Amino acid sequence: MNTNTGPTVAVVGATGAVGSVMIDIMNQRETVPWGEIRLIASPRSAGKKITVRGVERTVVELSPEAFEGVDIAMFDVPDELSERWAPVAVDCGAIAVDNSGAFRMNPEVPLVVPEVNAAKVHERPKGIIANPNCTTLSMMTALGALHQEFGLRELVVSSYQAASGSGQEGVDRLRDEISAVAGKEVGERSGDVAEALTAAGVPEETPFKAPLALNVVPWAGSRKEDGWTSEELKVRNESRKILGLSELKVSATCVRVPVVTTHSLAVHATFENEVGVERAHQVLEAAPSIAVHDDPEQQVFPTPAEVVGQDRTYVGRVRQALDFPNTLEFFVCGDNLRKGAALNTYEIAETLAQG
Repeated sequence: MNTNTGPTVAVVGATGAVGSVMIDIMNQRETVPWGEIRLIASPRSAGKKITVRGVERTVVELSPEAFEGVDIAMFDVPDELSERWAPVAVDCGAIAVDNSGAFRMNPEVPLVVPEVNAAKVHERPKGIIANPNCTTLSMMTALGALHQEFGLRELVVSSYQAASGSGQEGVDRLRDEISAVAGKEVGERSGDVAEALTAAGVPEETPFKAPLALNVVPWAGSRKEDGWTSEELKVRNESRKILGLSELKVSATCVRVPVVTTHSLAVHATFENEVGVERAHQVLEAAPSIAVHDDPEQQVFPTPAEVVGQDRTYVGRVRQALDFPNTLEFFVCGDNLRKGAALNTYEIAETLAQG
């Protein structure tokens, strides 16, 4: 890397939803004195001006030439673009940090959460480092801390996933649905929410498979074998890879809820060693990236409305399971666009830049 002026970093997909959050993070965090900051996007966004760290920068078109001289390239683009262009960036001499799902389960690509397995950034035979799925990430810092102390053995998870997990299309759809049912006497009869949407002219086609306003939808991701969804299998496979537990028993049910941003998860975690609420609190509170909001007497617990826009993972409702030995139940919230995507990618880049 160019250590005289700091490494050159590129944001690929700089004008997208996650790329925009990435730029906000870069403006807020100045841990790394980057040399050049290069913004890369599609041809239609090329030429756009964006201010990063007080300097107005021009977005350049995605091309092999855009990666010349780049030390670290952070990819915030769809799978197919990452699959094509991350190897190009590597061929040009960059380390690619990819936020898509293109390389997550490739055995030659480390899947990294810096608070959990930062050393893996140095094990990258393909020159690529993958960022986990936002659902997995929402719980992983808490699970990683507890695993290090108690030894995780089994994991059962129910997720409550925000509309923004489906991209801007999902956010727009939820807002259209909320507008359509606002002030209406609906939700008391089967089918009346769908009728209200139709009456308001909301298209039948939806990324959620069913109305999301005044509802929850027990489906997130694409259909896989035996009734599982892609999101549920990601939680299982990625948790195993990040924690280095190839035989970890995992079961997940992923549910979409009418929240714009911030995923929540109810976690049932069984450990090898004896656990307790007091010691679990101590372990979680010792982690800088975790905020413990847990006071049953005062009914203090995290919610998506509180956590949205925050960098830390919020944990509450920590309980010793009544009927399962060495098992904790807890509720966790994490902003799926920040820690769940842009922030973790950026923290991987910071880890690389700091050696």
